[in-house]
Amino acid sequence: MSTPRQGTTKDFHFDRDALLALAEEKREAYAAGHPFPHIVMDDFLPPEVLDGVLAEFPKPRQAEWETFDSPLERKLASNDDSAMGEATRHVLAELNSGPFIDFLERLTGIEGLIPDPHFVGGGLHQIERGGHLKVHADFNRHPRTGLERRLNVLLYLNRGWEPEYGGAFELWNRDMSGCEAKVLPYFNRCVVFTTTDTSFHGHPEPLSCPEGETRKSMALYYYSRTRPREESGGDHNTLFQARPGEELPGPAPDRETDGGRRLGERLKAAARRVTPPIIADAVRRRRTPRT
Repeated sequence: MSTPRQGTTKDFHFDRDALLALAEEKREAYAAGHPFPHIVMDDFLPPEVLDGVLAEFPKPRQAEWETFDSPLERKLASNDDSAMGEATRHVLAELNSGPFIDFLERLTGIEGLIPDPHFVGGGLHQIERGGHLKVHADFNRHPRTGLERRLNVLLYLNRGWEPEYGGAFELWNRDMSGCEAKVLPYFNRCVVFTTTDTSFHGHPEPLSCPEGETRKSMALYYYSRTRPREESGGDHNTLFQARPGEELPGPAPDRETDGGRRLGERLKAAARRVTPPIIADAVRRRRTPRT
């Protein structure tokens, strides 16, 4: 799958043929993933490659982390790759590379995937003891490009992680009646899953790792110009969902409400503000109905 040379992160590059062979091996399991298409792959990269990332992974007080601290989510995030270490930037670039995009398309059957060089909502994530992320479906449209969000890739960086620390990634069914799968965030474990309005997932239980330990991950999202008609709904931000017997603060966003439509208008306006006119004109000329 990979061709590390000299055992250093900067010398690592994906092997396209090995990746495509892995995609063929896993594509049926991916499609059959329950409650929505997904796959969990252990020992995904040469361990020394991720050791390089882990060695430079910033501690909670060592970088300009974006802090989320609310009843819905308590976590740290960083998407500024210019402030990340060399090894981290290299691995992120490989995960946005042509061979890896080809792998994702073969694995999932989703064609025309487009990576996000801005890592909106992604990049590096870190959760301290007591932190959590309630069950949700992700925002479905990129705020700068207007592209449809189709896939998430999570790569965990937690050496020596113990089950009693918690931090499992949970996949919930579409009526929120039950959790169908739990994935512990072990080192070098990669999770790929399809994102739709009902691909509910999260890390809802407070983390119980020792003080000073954190749950570390890399998160990358992939987009396409259109999506299947049956998946199409109103544009929306993150849709948090209550588990049975749980109460969340405030009403969960509803993709069918005027609020959802207003969000879509704001996203489109934002995309217009940052898109050069010549590109916007080209997109309008090429736009076709959703399929």
